Amino acid sequence: MSYTLHEVDSLARHRQFLAVPQRLHGHHPQYIGPLDNEIEVVFDPRKNPNLATGEAIRWVLLDAEGIAVGRVAAFLNREAVDVKNPDLPTGGLGFFEAPNDPVAARHLFDTGRAWLAARGMQAMDGPINFGERDRFWGALIDGFEWEPNYGMFWHPPYYQQLFEDYGFQVYFRQYTCARPVLTELHPSFAQRLAKFEADPRYRFDYGRKANPEKLAQDFHHVYNLAWGRHAGVKPMNLDQARALVREMKPVLDERLLAFAYCDDEPVAFFLSLPELNQIFKHVGRRLDLLGKVRFLWQQWRYGRRRDKKMLGIIYGVVPAHQGTGLDSALILDAQKRFISGGYTDIEMNWIGDFNPRMLVTTRSIGAKVRKTHATYRFLFDRDRPFERSPIIR
Repeated sequence: MSYTLHEVDSLARHRQFLAVPQRLHGHHPQYIGPLDNEIEVVFDPRKNPNLATGEAIRWVLLDAEGIAVGRVAAFLNREAVDVKNPDLPTGGLGFFEAPNDPVAARHLFDTGRAWLAARGMQAMDGPINFGERDRFWGALIDGFEWEPNYGMFWHPPYYQQLFEDYGFQVYFRQYTCARPVLTELHPSFAQRLAKFEADPRYRFDYGRKANPEKLAQDFHHVYNLAWGRHAGVKPMNLDQARALVREMKPVLDERLLAFAYCDDEPVAFFLSLPELNQIFKHVGRRLDLLGKVRFLWQQWRYGRRRDKKMLGIIYGVVPAHQGTGLDSALILDAQKRFISGGYTDIEMNWIGDFNPRMLVTTRSIGAKVRKTHATYRFLFDRDRPFERSPIIR
């Protein structure tokens, strides 16, 4: 098979880029594609702040008949590269899609590699997103029988071989863990909850959509203390937190926004969403006017079900309260609201193998790995020793 590669530099190429995943995977019953709108945001300088200091480029791969059968994007942010690893400037490769043909994959990988090398990069990570790690990150390498969660790609099994045969090595694995909501927790959870409920300084509550300012402030406070200092995670300012609450407000279920307070200071959270792909799979690729109408209808229908799936987005405890058992108490307190809301299954946002403490916490609530993605790294100097992502201590 012969292929030609074309930069996305026109409306026609843009449409081809967006249509590739559906053409390749639409016949698989587990496949749920991303919204076109959310892919477009990544490459829009008005909406992706990374483009203020970085570059991004896209290509589509056409077969001999002129049909788009593959795609890839490459991107770099020089400011982030220099801070992250000054001895190994690393660019990104993302939105990779290809047929089961190493020749096609090589076209895409070679092109991204050459573009990044010409800009001083010495390695490339992929498949990743030009933004935060919360979506479009990693290649699915296990759990193909499950539908993808919102913000994650479904890939066929051969993608792993395409990456690894080219020379990519696993930089870190990403585990999506799951459990039935009704899973009985260890008796120690109840003991810890009783301890904190008996202490008048502590209370457990949930976020209110009617008070978005407080929700944003509480989220911002816990997030920055619990996560803002971790490698690969940027601290968040209050305006960003407000914007996030504003953006997510239409899909929030208050019962899934669990907070713990000590002397009215927010000190822990466990925040989840209804699993949006269970709604979007009935909507289509575009969230235009018709798509929004379909979404509202499907959201209403989903909200009335008693067998809903939820997605655990983020969990955190401020350092001063870590190791006290507050996390266990919060989870047990929140479980009651999850059940009353009709949620029967929970999957957690992916946890990297570089975060063993979080994986231990996840196992402690009876969750098991359901899906595994991999973030790969390719070193341009093939004689350079490869190093995995550092472990969070």
